[in-house]
This record gives sequence, structure tokens and C-alpha cells, in this order.
Amino acid sequence: MSDETPEAAATPASRTGAAMAPPIVASPAKRIQAFTGDPDFMTSLARGLAVIQAFQERKRHLTIAQISHRTEIPRAAVRRCLHTLIKLGYATTNGRTYSLLPKVLTLGHAYLSSTPLAVSAQPYLDRISEALHEAANMATLEGDDILYIARSATVERLISVDLSVGGRLPAYCTSMGRIMLAALDDASLHEYLERADLKPRTSRTLHDADSLFACIQQVREQGWCVVDQELEQGLRSIAVPIYDASGQVLAALNVSTHVGRVSRSELEQRFLPILLSTSQDLCHQLFG
Repeated sequence: MSDETPEAAATPASRTGAAMAPPIVASPAKRIQAFTGDPDFMTSLARGLAVIQAFQERKRHLTIAQISHRTEIPRAAVRRCLHTLIKLGYATTNGRTYSLLPKVLTLGHAYLSSTPLAVSAQPYLDRISEALHEAANMATLEGDDILYIARSATVERLISVDLSVGGRLPAYCTSMGRIMLAALDDASLHEYLERADLKPRTSRTLHDADSLFACIQQVREQGWCVVDQELEQGLRSIAVPIYDASGQVLAALNVSTHVGRVSRSELEQRFLPILLSTSQDLCHQLFG
């Protein structure tokens, strides 16, 4: 452990006001604290990464208090992390709020440029998008969320949430998320459903553990998943798995569309064969 104490010191919401960003479920501070006792674990590094991840598309400019509230990391530690990020060229400040600089992209680029899956997937996603005139995406499971690692977008922006590479969405209410959750064993899936913040994103969202478990069991059996307006009203998507050489699910591939353009039956009858064929072709290229 470092010389910094692991206790969380977030300011209570009643004293921080309505402008305070909402806290993240299973906060970074709690996850970091779980490694107490590991002599090789660098708390300062973990906190610095958590501070970077506190910034989002709708929260590009944050105060120290807001970052502390989101992460439950003490304000003094947040301030030191931000000072370090500024000195290294990853962040900037106007004296009150802080924001990230483009240099942060080099961290993600190191992964994307060195990962055969993300590099190899792009032409396949472009081909799908061109054939179907819809956005095509690839994601992996990262904690309780899916993490977008490749994307071929259309001109029209379908929904308000962030779907760019590096963006995250809850796994339970997304088609790619359910594909990845279906790859877990029952014990791990139950653990996820007990831990995850299952909130109704729309009136259609499955958000109780029993219903989700039954749905994900069906995804396991059929090998693909449709999510119909559960993430956001008007958004419909279909996803299939990407397998590694041993047959384990490595990632998920999906197409997202608007309900006004594509019916659910068309998703299953026209889109699904193209996705399954693309998944097979990509796996063959990667693993022979």
C-alpha cells in the first residue's frame, strides 16, 4: 500500500448541492480498498486512474468536490492526482474546474493499436454498416459495464448516450452486455445481478434479477440477443458473440437501429444472418 489512507471521504450529498455528479455504484474507493494488504498494489496509481475515469461526455468539467463525490476518494488525494495529471499533460484547469486533455487518448490508443481484435474488427464493422446502413459496434465486458472497443457509426446519431470507442454502458440492459453476461457461469452471473445497479432506463427495461437471469439463460441457448427499447426509447439492437480459439466468448458484436426504420422481425431475419456470418469470418481471420 502507499502512504495514502484508503478511507473514503466523500462530502454528503445534502451539503454538496444538486450540481454534484451522482456517485458511481461500487465506487472506485471501495474497489481500491479491497486490495488493502497487498504490498505490490499501488494505491496512488489506482486513484489516478479512477480520477481519469470520473470524467464523462456529460461531465467533461468537474470540480475536486465532484470527483471526490463520484469516486469516494478523499479530496486531498483527488487534488494530488489532478496536480500530477496536469504536470504530465493529461489534464488542465481554469482554477475551479478540471478537464482532460487529448493526451489521455494515447492511453487508449496503446490498447487499440496493440490488440488484434480491435484492429481486425474495424473493416468487418464498416462492411456491416455499409450493407445495413446502421451503426455496428464491438464491446467487451469491463466490470459491470460493456466497454466499446470498435465502432462503425452512421451519420445520424441514434440516441443520447455515449457510444464512442471507450464509452461504457450498463451490461444488463444492452444486447452486447447480455451476450457477455451469458458467457459467465451461473455463480458469476448471480453475483453480478446481486451487485449491479439494476435501474429501469425505460418502461421496457428488465431490471429485476429473476427476470434478467431467465432472459440471459435464453440468450445462452439461442446464441444471440435482441434488446428492444430497454436502454433508451426508440433504440433497438441485436448482438452476437465473438469467440476465441478455445470457444470462449471474447467480445460481442451488434447493430443498433431506430424502431421507426427496422422492425424486430427484420432484425432477426435479415440482420442476424449477416452478424453471425461476420462473427464467424472474424474468428476465422483471428484464430484460423
